[in-house]
Amino acid sequence: MSKPTPAPQVIEHDGHAVIHGDAIAALEQLVPDKSVDLIFADPPYNIGKNFNGRMDRWPSDEAYMEWCRRWIDLCLAKLKDNGSFYLMTSTQNMPYFDLYVRSKAHILSRIIWSYDSSGVQAKRYYGSLYEPILFGVKDKDNYTFNADAIMVEARTGAKRKLIDYRKPVPTQYNTRKVPGNVWNIPRVRYRMEEYEEHPTQKPTALLERIVLASSNPGDIVLDPFSGTFTTAFVAKSLGRKSIGIEIDEEYMKIGLRRLGIRDEYNGEKLHRKPKTYEQPKESPQHLVLFEP
Repeated sequence: MSKPTPAPQVIEHDGHAVIHGDAIAALEQLVPDKSVDLIFADPPYNIGKNFNGRMDRWPSDEAYMEWCRRWIDLCLAKLKDNGSFYLMTSTQNMPYFDLYVRSKAHILSRIIWSYDSSGVQAKRYYGSLYEPILFGVKDKDNYTFNADAIMVEARTGAKRKLIDYRKPVPTQYNTRKVPGNVWNIPRVRYRMEEYEEHPTQKPTALLERIVLASSNPGDIVLDPFSGTFTTAFVAKSLGRKSIGIEIDEEYMKIGLRRLGIRDEYNGEKLHRKPKTYEQPKESPQHLVLFEP
């Protein structure tokens, strides 16, 4: 990461805290132990993305995993005993995440966020069309899971109307069910209303399912790598509190704006950058054939 690391600073309003600074320093210094109900962590993947000049590349895989183990330990320390966490990483790094996390907590589900992508056009191998997510808890006998809040259509009952003849009284299969562990949710595209200037923005639909399932109104939701602050934005819309940590100032300003905490920062008006198709058209210029 080539840019300097700022000392953590907090801007807070109405139950929502935006922390500008390094995730590890912020977790160590500003978030009390056992104070958070839900954590969603979507860190840099060590695959070479450019985050406003901060390159997502560590000297080695081991250096990357050493960094990950530090923030994972801190996240688990900040989580309440009945709290839940969701951790993402690249497909190639998830096995290391899985092995490490299962030594510290209970992994209940291994989720696949599946999406189509015209950008993946590999020629000599199979291009990746998913990102893996671990869902875990500290106490497998005591955690929040609001199944009724995230029900989806069950095709067997709703569409095919099949009958379960194994029951004492044959009954049609349920029309709704808890989602399985493969989530087909579109990626955020440029023309979507929610799009922000960020290379790895996660969709609100993904976070809505997580926040609804694994927290209750008034709970505290933490995202240590907030990016466009979708986690905090969804938490606020669903009546939760939030803590969002972001090292990059430009992305941090997105959080201030999306959460309605500030409409300006250091004298700069905060607004979403207009998309190319939203730019006002210039008035046509009259062609001058000759001067009188």
